[in-house]
Amino acid sequence: MKAPSMAWNLVHAQRRLFSSTARQLGTYGFIGLGQMGYQMAKNLQSKLPPTDSVRLYDINKVAMQQLSDEMRESQAGGATVCLAESASDAAKEADTVITVLPEPQHVKAVYAELISPGLPKRSRLYIDCSTIDPSSSREVAGSIASAGQGQFVDAPMSGGVVGAKAGTLTFMLGSPDALVPTIEPILLRMGKRVLHCGVQGTGLSAKLANNYLLAIENIATAEAMNLGMRWGLEPKTLANIINVSTGRCWPSEVNNPVKGVVETAPANRDYAGGFGISLMKKDLKLAIVAAAEARANLELGERAREVYEEAEKLEACKGRDFSVVYRYIGGKE
Repeated sequence: MKAPSMAWNLVHAQRRLFSSTARQLGTYGFIGLGQMGYQMAKNLQSKLPPTDSVRLYDINKVAMQQLSDEMRESQAGGATVCLAESASDAAKEADTVITVLPEPQHVKAVYAELISPGLPKRSRLYIDCSTIDPSSSREVAGSIASAGQGQFVDAPMSGGVVGAKAGTLTFMLGSPDALVPTIEPILLRMGKRVLHCGVQGTGLSAKLANNYLLAIENIATAEAMNLGMRWGLEPKTLANIINVSTGRCWPSEVNNPVKGVVETAPANRDYAGGFGISLMKKDLKLAIVAAAEARANLELGERAREVYEEAEKLEACKGRDFSVVYRYIGGKE
């Protein structure tokens, strides 16, 4: 009889290591309580049974305490809540560690701490929901594996703060097939959809490719709307035509940059809320870096990056939804 292959042994070892259900992973560390992480941790905790525990950590101690208080005061019940003194303290007893951090350097710094000699070795599952470049993510995954600290997967999300609060996020998962049944129930406590993209790193690749396209579409929609309106077209009429024609896209149909076209769009709130222009600038920059590493030509990337960078410097655009580029290009308001 033929001996099992190394790949077969690895997959089956992972299946033994991480049960096919999330129920055996009852101790969680949650690191990163910014606008997204705060709401995600809140949803996770509320949907876990009281026998589970969530240990919270962020450099912002006020956010930690506020979230802990909200969780304990909630009538929804949920898992036991603890506050950690550091990232390693949040992870040391955890079976599952979830991180939601701003930039690649923050992810690298936190995971360097998590694989330090002082952290007890155990078969942890690390789920990084940060949006960073795929190369940095693969580097961290390699360091976790080399340190014998468990398995690292990437699961960036789409849906913004509104989706995080409502629990309707979409996660793009880069993970070995064998771990998907374990990871999916965890993510579905914080969102409504998990799209398995392939091996570790592919979740980020999918997220950045999508957001690159979105960044370009947003600028093009702003320009097209402004152009048509200056030719005398009513904005709703123009948008309706675009949305039943070949120019239809998310920025034209859902997040239209012209006030009065889509009632729920940020344009009706002076571009408040939504997906911040700084976040789009960041994702576009990451996509350009990743494209260069993959030797993929981007004809429009650099100019689009300049548009978002220049727009963010204007007081009338700073801190607003990325559709505010309509204002930056001199759109008719």
